[in-house]
Amino acid sequence: MAGILGTIWDGVALRRERIGADPDAPPRSVALPAAWEDGAAAALAALAPGSGPAALPTVAEGWIRRVTTRGRRLGLLDSPEEADALADRLRALLMSRRGAPGIEVWRDRKEDSRFVLNLPAFLEADGGFDAPGYAAAVATGVQMLDILGQGRAPRLRVGFADLAGLLAAFRLPYGGEDAQAVAAAIAALTQGSAEAESGRLAARHGALHPVALIWPEPPAETAVPGLAAAARAALDAAAASPGLRHQGCVALAPADAVEALLGAETAGLAPAAGALVPSRDEAGRYVLLPTRAAARAGAEAATLLMPPPPAARAAMEAAAMPFLDAAPPTPVAVPAPPQAPRRAAPRPVAAAAARTWRVSVGGARVALRATEDDRGGLREIAFSLPREGAPTRALLEAVAQAVSLGLAHGVPLAAFVDAYAYGPGAGGVVDGDPVIRRATSVLDWAFRRLALEYLGRGDLPDPAEEETIAAPVRSEPPLLPLDLPAQPAPRRHRALRQAA
Repeated sequence: MAGILGTIWDGVALRRERIGADPDAPPRSVALPAAWEDGAAAALAALAPGSGPAALPTVAEGWIRRVTTRGRRLGLLDSPEEADALADRLRALLMSRRGAPGIEVWRDRKEDSRFVLNLPAFLEADGGFDAPGYAAAVATGVQMLDILGQGRAPRLRVGFADLAGLLAAFRLPYGGEDAQAVAAAIAALTQGSAEAESGRLAARHGALHPVALIWPEPPAETAVPGLAAAARAALDAAAASPGLRHQGCVALAPADAVEALLGAETAGLAPAAGALVPSRDEAGRYVLLPTRAAARAGAEAATLLMPPPPAARAAMEAAAMPFLDAAPPTPVAVPAPPQAPRRAAPRPVAAAAARTWRVSVGGARVALRATEDDRGGLREIAFSLPREGAPTRALLEAVAQAVSLGLAHGVPLAAFVDAYAYGPGAGGVVDGDPVIRRATSVLDWAFRRLALEYLGRGDLPDPAEEETIAAPVRSEPPLLPLDLPAQPAPRRHRALRQAA
């Protein structure tokens, strides 16, 4: 806690919550600012490393300290004072829920990092948009990602979230001409601010790329006061740079838990999912509550936040794309507005389907049972060998359990077929299978039978007759002059008749 004293976290009232990252995840204890909602608590449970208790200030200070320490070590932050200033800006953005890095930074993963800005968090009390604050936040994101990229990453990923929430605050229908102008201006402001910061870094550490002067004109005016002028000024500042450190800086990405932590309800350019969100009240009853976008839209929420046609999303992408360095992610299907659940009569659970084959392989009787899921796919297998010894039965039972566990965790059946088909063992003539006449072992027959049945594979022919005879075990004489034990004559099994 020593690193928190004297920072913005000092004196922040926290509340404790026991919650999982999702309804199916085990709950963990988290602490976050008292005014933040349960969705942010679940997001913190997903972002914090490990599975134990996690407090937002402590977890955040972990990645902030990594950033500033690396910046000082690489010479990208010239002094302790500059490192402290960057740390203060990152804390302020997170505490105001304006911006934060993606989950890969929180969990210290070796992946391309991103920094996301929550657009509605820049709304001012008088109804305006804090364009200077947004431009400064973009610059902070660029500086942070440049440090995480060791000062050598050619491309960065600074993006924004919840454009739909910003449009709702200004009562703008998604996809309309006014909304397209706002999307273009936001993208232009992001691009200009990012490249201006890249130019400032180039002035300090050396330019690596030329300035690109190929942007179209940003909107001359928008329904958001001051936004168009701020976008134009940011692009002009970028154009005045002597050079850049990065080929590209702006890229939108699908949402992860960081958007939920910041309170953003949609990712990037995505439209709102509706005016209501399902939730539970204090008594645990199912209720529908207004979204944040609906609260901003007021009486017009139901109309403004209706699911738009696909053409509206395409129009928004076309407006913003000239100012992005990468195409936006493919949109997911927009869900219909939630409705109260209807109680349905319980349906009986059907018993799992199963198939059993009984054969003999080289005279050894074996039964293979295959249990199927509700779509007819293989779910698990089991063997029965009534006349074999305990070691052989135990071995095949262990194989069956391992295969069943693998199938349950997504391992394809084809992988097991490749591993066990034509495997060595006690093989011979197969009685009871109309297709497979010879096998090198019980496992060979079983997995070629499963391949035929569930994969439709007819490319696994019977082995040659000489391949179905187990090779004799060669015994080296002992080092001491002892007589070798007499080798018993091989036991012959009478072949079983094919079952009628």
